Amino acid sequence: MKLKYLIIAFIFTLFSCKEKKEISPVNPENWKKRAIDISTKDSLEFGKSYLSIYSQIYSMSEHRKHNLTAMISLRNTSDVDSIYILRAEYYGTHGTSIQKYFDYPIFLAPMETTEIIIDEIDVSGGTGSNFIFEWKIPKNSSEPLFEGVMTSTIGQQGLSFITQAKRIK
Repeated sequence: MKLKYLIIAFIFTLFSCKEKKEISPVNPENWKKRAIDISTKDSLEFGKSYLSIYSQIYSMSEHRKHNLTAMISLRNTSDVDSIYILRAEYYGTHGTSIQKYFDYPIFLAPMETTEIIIDEIDVSGGTGSNFIFEWKIPKNSSEPLFEGVMTSTIGQQGLSFITQAKRIK
């Protein structure tokens, strides 16, 4: 009888172990398939936007932090023109560059959206992380929209909020 309980306990322990999470790598194929040469497009307007992101937020005190998943949304708000993103760079709380997502222009077709995901276990950005986006659009076209959606769920409790980019140039 004791052997039966030991086997049941072993099986329960085996299946109740949590799977080890890993920080997901950036898939460069997503950006490579969007690469475009814009050197022949001479009438594009340049812009630069700043987006605040939170990899972590304080919880209860400055000594306890809560990790968040950040979903960064890059949106073309034009229903007729493609837009071009020249740079998407992620910075940490202290202003250090964490990651450049591509080194060449990419396009977003009319009304298209693409995303960058910062995994919940990736806390390299800290409590004050942010993005800089540089972009070009055809004259009289609507500007791109950059948003961050931060989420976390633990047990039955959920937390989510959004940020929107601000044009800085």
